[in-house]
Amino acid sequence: MDSTFDITLQIILTVIAGVSAQVIAEFLRLPGIVFLLLFGILLGPSALGWLRPSLLGNGLEVMVSLLVAIILFEGGFSLELKDLGRVSTSLRNLVTIGTLVTLLGGGMAAHWLSEFPWGIAFLYASLVVVTGPTVITPLLRQVKVDRQVATLLEGEGVLIDPVGAILAVVVLDTLLNSGAEPLSVVTGLLLRLGVGAAIGIIGGLVLSVFLKWEVFLSEDVKALTVLAGLWGLYGLAQTIRSESGLMAAVAAGIVLRASDIPEERLLKRFKGQLTILAVSVLFILLSADLSLPGVIALGWGGVLTVLCLMFIVRPINIGLCTWQSDLNWRQKAFLAWIAPRGIVSASVASLFSILLTQRGVSGGDAIKALVFLTIILTIVVQGLTAGPIANFLQITSKQATGVVIVGCNPLSLLIGRLYSEQGEAVALIDTNPEFAQQAEAENLRLFVSSALETDVLEEAGLFYTGSFLAITANGEVNRVVAQKATEEFRPPRVVAVFPREKQVTTDKKPLNIEQAFHSQVSLKSWNQYLMDGAVKLGETVIQAEKLELQKAHIQSLVDAGSLLPLVVNRNSMLQVVSAESSLQVGDRLIYLLHDPKPKLLKALSGSGKPRLVVEKLSEVENLPAEMSSNSDDSSESASETVLNR
Repeated sequence: MDSTFDITLQIILTVIAGVSAQVIAEFLRLPGIVFLLLFGILLGPSALGWLRPSLLGNGLEVMVSLLVAIILFEGGFSLELKDLGRVSTSLRNLVTIGTLVTLLGGGMAAHWLSEFPWGIAFLYASLVVVTGPTVITPLLRQVKVDRQVATLLEGEGVLIDPVGAILAVVVLDTLLNSGAEPLSVVTGLLLRLGVGAAIGIIGGLVLSVFLKWEVFLSEDVKALTVLAGLWGLYGLAQTIRSESGLMAAVAAGIVLRASDIPEERLLKRFKGQLTILAVSVLFILLSADLSLPGVIALGWGGVLTVLCLMFIVRPINIGLCTWQSDLNWRQKAFLAWIAPRGIVSASVASLFSILLTQRGVSGGDAIKALVFLTIILTIVVQGLTAGPIANFLQITSKQATGVVIVGCNPLSLLIGRLYSEQGEAVALIDTNPEFAQQAEAENLRLFVSSALETDVLEEAGLFYTGSFLAITANGEVNRVVAQKATEEFRPPRVVAVFPREKQVTTDKKPLNIEQAFHSQVSLKSWNQYLMDGAVKLGETVIQAEKLELQKAHIQSLVDAGSLLPLVVNRNSMLQVVSAESSLQVGDRLIYLLHDPKPKLLKALSGSGKPRLVVEKLSEVENLPAEMSSNSDDSSESASETVLNR
């Protein structure tokens, strides 16, 4: 069997193993890198021996370089500049001060605990200053933490990767040329960053202009054009200044995303798929090339070094970098816990190991072994516990509170008041300035503007808000603004009132957007009931022994048009009721009940419309049948709840 066929089989086996690992990870909802490492080690020379990356020769280094460029470009392309602005100070600190803290702390730990010489110890520390989007991004897809924390982790992972890679090259140059002046070391670092950033920014702008103005390329060719442009910028930067290509890849991705190019979704999907393939291939090859005896030889000193990096250096890092931020202690604790290392650490460590061996410097294999031990421990410990830790700290996106409501009308004002009285933030958006006085009477913020303006949504607080409700009289407008809110801000809960004639069709309904209240809600009717005072505001608690009876009776009243479920108080948080949601035991359902009796009393007495308060009406499941036919007879009200101001 010739060597060419051997190499072909190696590539085929690598791709099959990588994709299989990703499939299993998706099925088990675990970080994919866990299975990539496991499969790579199992198939490598240290176990089954089916994969031998050494057969690739110099091709391994070429593959690593080009695939890492794709990964970093995709990370930059995924970043939202407006999101980064929210955490700009903390993110800048993590990329600068945090890098220095990890370099010093990791170097001292490797020297004192693993007994590495100072030069080798700091080279190891320079390799593990990075976290990496290849681990962070899949982790955050599975663990839905609040937006501020997610943005900070993603931004750190993307921006620190090229900085860490270049820093590692500078440290390596210093190690191999021990007589280098400190000034030349700093100059080399800044020069590489500057050259890479300049080429990436200019190239990204040129590429975005081309994609905006061309009219002859198909969508598939556009995606390939971006790939060719990326590798061209990477090669140009590497030619001008070695190791500046990674920074060029990140800068080009950020610029291209900020340029609002056509078919951005298609390009993002293509780059995402390509990145998954790149990560799968790289991790399989690099972990297969790992020597398990070398990792075991590190002993407890290596384990203690990694634990020190995780539980001492990282918390100090986060504490210093977020000292004056508006993050609470729960968010900071999660940031201190999550810092898994990824593909850049592994790939650069593998290349350095080869280079140090070629230059006759001992310690290359030990560095690679300790870096992979760091990757394994951080991924296993932090990756597998991220979900429980986020739930324990109560920073998941599902626990975000508050609501942004598009459309100012009697119903939206009532819902806003309910949220406000619960102590949650409320903001309304409407283009009609005449509603300002009504909103002010309820102590609610009203933004007189279009909800299609991103800046308005951001100012209204959608970045941190748990719910978004589109409730204008125009169902198509609701559909569009809800879709925009989902794409731009990704709030945990998005509900909207869709056009009634299209509510039963799901093919046109935007992804992750739910129908508000129920499938046949008539906003016009319920707003008129509210203006006429022909409603009561009631509350009922869903009980375990009456669950099915309560749900059935509520549904019958909803179908009859007599009852409109508004919000559910679940775990001390309000949620707008949607057609897709289901009541649970312990829920406190607040609803509107069509009751013409108050309207009749108002007409007889001539008094003004009383303020609606939540009343303990007789339990919903026991409401008289005539209520469903809008009879003048209604249930007697009892004591008001704490929502009555």
